[in-house]
Amino acid sequence: MQRRQFLRFSSAATFSLIAQFSSATAQFAKQIRIVVPFPAGGPTDIVTRPLAHMLGEATKATVVVDNRGGAGGTIGADAVAKSVPDGQTLLMATVGTHAINPALYKKLPYDAVKDFTPIGLIAVAPVAVVANPSLSILTLADLVALAKQKPGKLNYGSAGVGTPGHLTGEMFRTAAAINLQHVPYKGSAPAVTDLIAGQIDIMFDPLQSVLSNVQAGKLRALALSSRTRSAVLANVPTIAESGYSGFESTAWWAVFAPANLPAASSAVLADEIDRIVRSDSFRNALEPLGVIPTSLSGNGFIEFHHAEIIKWSKAVHDSGASFD
Repeated sequence: MQRRQFLRFSSAATFSLIAQFSSATAQFAKQIRIVVPFPAGGPTDIVTRPLAHMLGEATKATVVVDNRGGAGGTIGADAVAKSVPDGQTLLMATVGTHAINPALYKKLPYDAVKDFTPIGLIAVAPVAVVANPSLSILTLADLVALAKQKPGKLNYGSAGVGTPGHLTGEMFRTAAAINLQHVPYKGSAPAVTDLIAGQIDIMFDPLQSVLSNVQAGKLRALALSSRTRSAVLANVPTIAESGYSGFESTAWWAVFAPANLPAASSAVLADEIDRIVRSDSFRNALEPLGVIPTSLSGNGFIEFHHAEIIKWSKAVHDSGASFD
């Protein structure tokens, strides 16, 4: 009798679980919209496009990339936060929208934790420390030595106040106990142009933004902020290797849905995206750009996100950066 009751209960539970997953999978017959909270052609857009294509192939859904730039990514992120949690609207979040902005903006229109359902991390990229080859700076040690000889005289450029490059520069300045002057730009491109022209001394910027100029010999890479070296610049040491043990900061990209997405839908999305991120096709699309496919979901991703909020919040506060 107990065995028959167990089998009936087990069958009912299994049927319920299958029904939930079938319902979640059925949503893929419709359109999925991935909001990119930055303009087309930028790093976040470049990371999103291959994922969207492969997700469409895997789910047989029409996957549309919706670029909604503005206010450091807050406009697009807020739009997703206020969307219906039906699995058809997703956000390609960044370290900016979901770890830096909560501390940077005094009046952020969304809560980076409470207003979203975490799906999974998909990629990371180190911040590169680059210099003009004409300078007598060959290593990170050379940079520190020169900065100590000329306190406050060396400057570093970044893509703007509160960007991963700016804050990584501030973290390194503190770690090395040196005085560098920050020169913010409106984006990576003008900063790189001025660095090549010798208008600024060095630059901190995510690797994908400076890689082509490093490979062309127009810039010299001194170090990378990741825990391990990059496959595309295997001879360039990490900051940690260069004498600053434990130093790590990376730009990253992750998929979030609006809060209260049903667990079955979240699980199906996480599984599909995990499979894509681990594929050779996705790796081949991103690695040559200096971006590292990185799959992390479930509690591991939640813990990573919380740790990133704490780390970058400290960096923002230490830098004194703030936006209304």
